[in-house]
Amino acid sequence: MIETEHGNFNVVKDYKEALEIKAFNERYVSYLDRYAYIVGDYAADMLRLKGFTKDNYKTIADYLMESCTPNAPYFVLQRVKKNN
Repeated sequence: MIETEHGNFNVVKDYKEALEIKAFNERYVSYLDRYAYIVGDYAADMLRLKGFTKDNYKTIADYLMESCTPNAPYFVLQRVKKNN
């Protein structure tokens, strides 16, 4: 589990060590709060973030194949809910 400024996450996949907490915190925007999964990939040396719900997280592989640069570094995070 990792802790970020935007919550806690389990690292599902970190292909080519793409996950950098500082870059993630800088690129994160509040509309991603609604998603259970966050995918980050690098295109032209810029981190792109996309959210997926519990209902559509199985389409992450399709997204990576269709929308990302082949063999580009990427990561998949799963949001961890806080226990109150």
